[in-house]
Amino acid sequence: MVMRRIVKPKNQRVKRALQKREPKIVENTKTAMFIKGGKTSERITDVLKNLQPLKKPDAVLLKRKNIMRPFEDETPIEFLADKNDASLFMFGSHSKKRPNNLVLGRLYDHHILDMVELGVTSFKSMDNFKIEKCAVGTKPCLVFCGEQFDNSPEFIRLKNLLTDFFRGPVVEQVRLAGLEHVMVFTATDGKVMLRSYKILMKKSGSRTPRVELEEMGPSMDLEIRRTKLASHDLYKRATKVPKTAKPRKKKNVSMDAFGSKLGRIHMQKQDLGKMQTRKMKGLKSGIKRKGADDSVDAKKVKSNSS
Repeated sequence: MVMRRIVKPKNQRVKRALQKREPKIVENTKTAMFIKGGKTSERITDVLKNLQPLKKPDAVLLKRKNIMRPFEDETPIEFLADKNDASLFMFGSHSKKRPNNLVLGRLYDHHILDMVELGVTSFKSMDNFKIEKCAVGTKPCLVFCGEQFDNSPEFIRLKNLLTDFFRGPVVEQVRLAGLEHVMVFTATDGKVMLRSYKILMKKSGSRTPRVELEEMGPSMDLEIRRTKLASHDLYKRATKVPKTAKPRKKKNVSMDAFGSKLGRIHMQKQDLGKMQTRKMKGLKSGIKRKGADDSVDAKKVKSNSS
């Protein structure tokens, strides 16, 4: 059993940096590394440069070439991830056997958890779409289309990996005007097509705006080549939520289909005979008798006058 070396901080700056890397109940937004292999094509270089802005500011682009093969040796990836405090990575390479190769993966406990090797068959960069791009750091809406994302085990794990990679920070509320970017992943015939759109909200003559989508890039078609997925037990341990992070269930409180909060109140049995009610002069018995006598006298006077 290999024990990890305990590093003692030499000053307050190192201490803060080590505390930032310590495990937390609510983890920070995951950082992604974009790595260039020893040999890359122009297409793969453009893919890394176009996908890295979509992940900003939680992205690190390594400009130097790194000669490594993730499926044969995972050590270099784990070393770079530990050095850059990243748990997601995208590795691009090019060879005669596997042209325009893209490896997408994530780590758990400083070790590789999942890896999927994809081949880029077609690609269009953002420069090919002459429209205004979204601001850096915009949280995208992720849309997955295709039955394979629900039926195939590989595509189910790939869907989870893509969601983990591009989802951005966790937010409690969403502003309607803040919905600017949509990423659509379509699975068909063993391939995944990625399209990126900008949301345009135009006047509709009513309170609800008219929504239009305009493609802004990047656009690419991917094919699955190799996969290295975690076992069921390891994946279950990696996705386990601690008890302290789970919301406590409130008794006698529920939500209906419309999102309204309903509560049930338990009260002791009340004696209605002893309940204090509001006193009104009109409900007193003496006033009723007086009113009845006045009406009788009025009838007598009317009969006498006639």
